[in-house]
This record gives sequence, structure tokens and C-alpha cells, in this order.
Amino acid sequence: MRIDLHTHSTASDGTDTPAELVRNAAGAGLDVVALTDHDSTRGHAEAIAALPGLDRDLTLVTGAELSCRLDGVSLHLLAYLFDPYEPELLRERELVRDDRIPRARTMVGKLQELGVPITWEQVARIAGDASLGRPHIATALVELGVVETVSDAFTPEWLANGGRAYAEKHELDPFEAIRLVKAAGGVTVFAHPQAVKRGEVVPDPAVERFAAAGLDGMEADHVDHDAPTRARLRAQAADLGLLVTGSSDYHGSRKSVPLGAYTTDPEVYAELTRRASGARPVRAVARQDADERPQA
Repeated sequence: MRIDLHTHSTASDGTDTPAELVRNAAGAGLDVVALTDHDSTRGHAEAIAALPGLDRDLTLVTGAELSCRLDGVSLHLLAYLFDPYEPELLRERELVRDDRIPRARTMVGKLQELGVPITWEQVARIAGDASLGRPHIATALVELGVVETVSDAFTPEWLANGGRAYAEKHELDPFEAIRLVKAAGGVTVFAHPQAVKRGEVVPDPAVERFAAAGLDGMEADHVDHDAPTRARLRAQAADLGLLVTGSSDYHGSRKSVPLGAYTTDPEVYAELTRRASGARPVRAVARQDADERPQA
């Protein structure tokens, strides 16, 4: 099985619509894909609706990537198979979402002060109906020729955590996020915990506290982790009794990483789904051509 547990659609900062994402996941030969837009479940219904028309069996795992902060350091938790209507978790996701517009306006203003000819209208056009985030601003910087790629914008010079044009937003306390997701029947995985090129990362003692609070796993196999980092994270996860996942963190054409670039072991996936009770994976059986259908 090929299992990718971290992708984004136009419901947050990806370039594929949710329907396109599941079609592309099937086309990439995936057996399981998780839709984990930033602080949002808006894309779930469209993704589920697209499953019956696929040419390949595919299972969709519903989820979200939650924005958190600990002692001034931003981090992300991947939450899977939670009840999207659980009121406490829903309220917190809405607070994060509602803070995105004023935060983005602040960052645009900082870039203008740095001499970048960016406009709010340009960023709004790029984002469209999506939940606006830094990748949309980064795309504007690419359009303007300020940086070559979206990833190049996530440096201290520009949009990285603590960077010159960075602005904080409402973010969850990670311990509260773990509690809320568990209360909603979901499971949590620490996303790209050592993505140092994005900015400061939380220290190892914090990860130990996350594990004690109920964290289920860590995303070790990720494009922002080199081989020694992946090995160290696997050892740390083993010491703490955490599951280890691998994912593409796919954003469509906004980033160069393809679907299935990194994958999760089927046994780990089975354990994650076993622990979840808020929702179940949605499996679609591929449609069959008329001459392939069994005869009555």
C-alpha cells in the first residue's frame, strides 16, 4: 500500500481543488490519501463526492493541520479522523481561520515597508476563496521576481517564523490541541517537527511532554528532513512510544514535492485508524468499464 497522510487543497493553500487532489492521488498510484488543509475541513465534502468516479480504489482520510504555538515557537499538528462538528475544536479552528486575513494584511504591509511592490489585491487574487496563508504571499513574491520559488520565501529574510515580514496569528496551545482532538475522537501527529529551515523548532523536552499528553505520532519522513534527521526522529519516536509517519506535504504546483514522495507504513496507518473514533476513512472502489463488470 502507498499511503500519503499530509496534503493540501484550495480549501487552504494548495493549488488542486479537493476533487482534483483525490483524482491526482489515484493517478499517482496512492491507495490512501489524507486531506489535511490548514485549520479547515471545508474541502472534505468535495473530496468525498469525487471518490466514486475514480479509476482506482482509493481511501480518503479526513483531517486538518492545526496551527499551534509553544513558548513563542510555531508548530503544526496533523489531526486525523476527528468529528468536524465537535463544538470546542470547531470554535478554535474558526478563531485561527478568522485571524488569517488581518495577519496577511500585516505581512503585506511589512513587505511594502521593505520595498517590495506587493499589493493586497494581488495576494487576494492568488488566494481566491481559499483560507489565506503565507504560501499565497510567497506566490506573490515569486510573481514579482523577489524570490525564485515559494520555498525561497520561507527564510528569515522574508516569511519564515520570526522573519522580517513575519506576523503572528492566533494559534492553539499544542497541549490543548491534543486534548481537543482526542475529545473529538481523533488522533494527532506532530508535523515536520525538525523543519529548521522554516524557523525555530521546539526542543526535545517539549516533544516528550507532547507524548505524555497523548500525542500519537511524529512525521519523520518529510521533504524538510534530511536522512540523519529522519533517523534521529525515528529513534526519538521509538523511545517515546510514538508512531512514525511519512508524507508529501503536497501543495499542488505551489511546491515541487509530488504526491507520494514520502509514505506511511501500512501497519502505522492501521494503528492510527484503530485509535480514532470521531470519523472513519472513506473508501471508494474504482468504477468498472462495461466490459469488465461481472455478468449476472
